[in-house]
Formats: sequence, C-alpha cells, structure tokens
Amino acid sequence: MEINARTLLPTLLFTGLAVVGLMGLVAAERNPEAAKLKNPVATSAESIAAGEKLYMRRCRSCHGRAGTGGPAKDAGDAPASNLVDGVWDFGSTDGEIYYVIRNGVEPALIMEPWDDRIDETETWQIVNYLRSIAEK
Repeated sequence: MEINARTLLPTLLFTGLAVVGLMGLVAAERNPEAAKLKNPVATSAESIAAGEKLYMRRCRSCHGRAGTGGPAKDAGDAPASNLVDGVWDFGSTDGEIYYVIRNGVEPALIMEPWDDRIDETETWQIVNYLRSIAEK
C-alpha cells in the first residue's frame, strides 16, 4: 500500500478532530446519575425571576453579577467558573448543574455545597436562571 503524503495530513487532521469532538461529547456528561435528573420546575418568567433573585443573593459573590466567573477566594485557588460561556466543567445537563449546586465540587470542595441553605425548588429555579443567561 502506497501512502500519499498529500492526503495523509488532511486525513490525520480530520481523524484527530473527530476524536477530540467525541471526547467533548463524552465529557459533557460527567455524572451519569445526576444527568438522569429531570427539572420539575417549569421554565417560566416567574421561575427565572425567582432563580435570578436567589443567584444574586447566593451565587453572585463568587460567580459575578453576569455569571462570568470571579476571582479566586484565596491565593492559589481557581477562580469561580464562568456560568454563561457554554463550558460546563462538571456536566451540562440540568440534573448535573443541580447536583453541583446541591453537593459542591469534590474532592477539595472548590465549590461548597448549598443543600443546607437552599431547598430543592430554589435550586431548580437557579438552574432555570442559569439556562436563561447562558450563551446560546
């Protein structure tokens, strides 16, 4: 079999991009059990407004007013995640976002759990708000 140098590079490039794309699809769902959770709070103007109010009270100090992330809490800590850029480091489904808000991010709790300070409905309202401000 003869290798054609003119077609080898584009073929390798295409194959590499396809692998990276598939890795992105796999990474989009980080917590399969949480991904199965369905949002029981309908997306409506009321639930988004309630979520915004909760976000401004509970989340803004770390993630910023616009949700674009914030400075690290302590020297050496990572900055708070940007919640509007479409990159979800810990899962992108409503259930995964809900899970992160409720349980924090292990092992170092780079985001602390909020399950003892906001109830389940409020958490889903925050998810609805975050969806409303995320880049389309």
